Amino acid sequence: MIIDTDASDHSAEQAFRRYELNGAYDEMFHTVDHPRKQYRQLYAQLLTLGAGELRRSKQEADQSFFNQGITFNVYGSEKGTERIFPHDLLPRIITAAEWEIIERGLTQRITALNLFLQDVYHEAKILEDGVVPGNIVYSCKHYRREMRGIKVPRNVYVTVVGTDLIRNPAGNFVVLEDNLRVPSGVSYMLTSRRVMKQIFPALFRKCRVRPIEQYSQALLSTLRSLAPEGRSEPTVVLLTPGAYNSAYFEHAYLARQMGIELVEGRDLLVHDNVVYMRTTFGLQRVDVIYRRIDDDYLDPLVFEHDSALGAVGLFNAYRAGNIAFANALGTGVADDKAIYSYVPKMIRYYLNQDPILENVETLLMSDSAQRDHVCQKLDQYVVKAVGGSGGYGMLIGPHSTQQERAEMRQRILAEPRNYVAQPTINLSTAPCFVDGTIEPRHVDLRPYVLYGENITIVPGGLTRVALRKGSLVVNSSQGGGSKDTWVLQN
Repeated sequence: MIIDTDASDHSAEQAFRRYELNGAYDEMFHTVDHPRKQYRQLYAQLLTLGAGELRRSKQEADQSFFNQGITFNVYGSEKGTERIFPHDLLPRIITAAEWEIIERGLTQRITALNLFLQDVYHEAKILEDGVVPGNIVYSCKHYRREMRGIKVPRNVYVTVVGTDLIRNPAGNFVVLEDNLRVPSGVSYMLTSRRVMKQIFPALFRKCRVRPIEQYSQALLSTLRSLAPEGRSEPTVVLLTPGAYNSAYFEHAYLARQMGIELVEGRDLLVHDNVVYMRTTFGLQRVDVIYRRIDDDYLDPLVFEHDSALGAVGLFNAYRAGNIAFANALGTGVADDKAIYSYVPKMIRYYLNQDPILENVETLLMSDSAQRDHVCQKLDQYVVKAVGGSGGYGMLIGPHSTQQERAEMRQRILAEPRNYVAQPTINLSTAPCFVDGTIEPRHVDLRPYVLYGENITIVPGGLTRVALRKGSLVVNSSQGGGSKDTWVLQN
């Protein structure tokens, strides 16, 4: 039971008077007391509410998350591994015009990335033409030589993408990074929407918010479209590492929403290069695996020999064309943050178009001049490992200590290929209901793209929030949370 321990009841109007614009682009306000057009109805409703009513709504939302078991696991936490996913009460609102640009830009980007993956595992023309350096590709830890020459179903390498967007200081969306291996978080997008429709039903209808509930069926349709030829009624399963994985709630939730089986590696076996799952009725053939485990753990015959998360023989069945994986093996090469810096060139090379969504400026530490420049000014840059995720192993220069910068400098010099640097960008802020008041917090946006017979992008995404004041780290494992993302119909 969640109990309201604060009996004070200040109005939202008082909270907004204390709302501080810190120089970043604010999603809600042009200036204090002057909300942007898309936020005016939300602003007007909040002005009618006291802090006590907002707290009760927050408690209702938290209780709903608790009752639904909406959790994530934190590895190495002394307080226990499983937590309710942090959720902010106030939605983030995006206009129809802004979304149209995002949609076109992401469609362009996934098309180019898919062509790049098909190219580097077959003819490698982009490498021969010197558009992307071969040494950058072949030194990537996620490049899979085993995938060279293998034809993947429908030539679709990237079925599910979660691309992280931020606003630049001018308010335009730019791409921070691509997540192509096993992008997570979509379950929090879907469950947040369900909860918010319960909390603000009248406001939701009044704002004419575009729906996202179709995502699960769109995902299932996309997965089914990858099935091997001749399998008119394909069996699709979701492969999870198990209940102790940080995203297990999502795995179970999506499998349930799609009406497919949630399986672990021990539930699968391969016979004559055909994949089967064990059921209470005997063996059943499997045609498509939506995998939520990395390449390394998929088949101990080919990759990590001591892995118990996959199943022996999966890769041979894949090579024989009897099973489809989403995403395809080897997609991690395009997930590499050094490769990311070349995506604008890929778009021009494959599509003969200028990028609709620009990249954040990215410096490669494998380049000696760029490395020397960054190492001299580490207090001005964000430094990331090229294969890192979750905000771990990252240096945020302006918020770092001299010792942390010295340690990062040593790591860069020891393994320059493993790091990139980006200028510190003051992420846009959005109003959040924190500790009984309304305050700005930094946010990003992760829309989800489905690529099969068609490209589908549900209107919204996971807005991630750095709930700690002043923090730029939005990852849930490091104090971040999420909020519902409303894309307006017009």
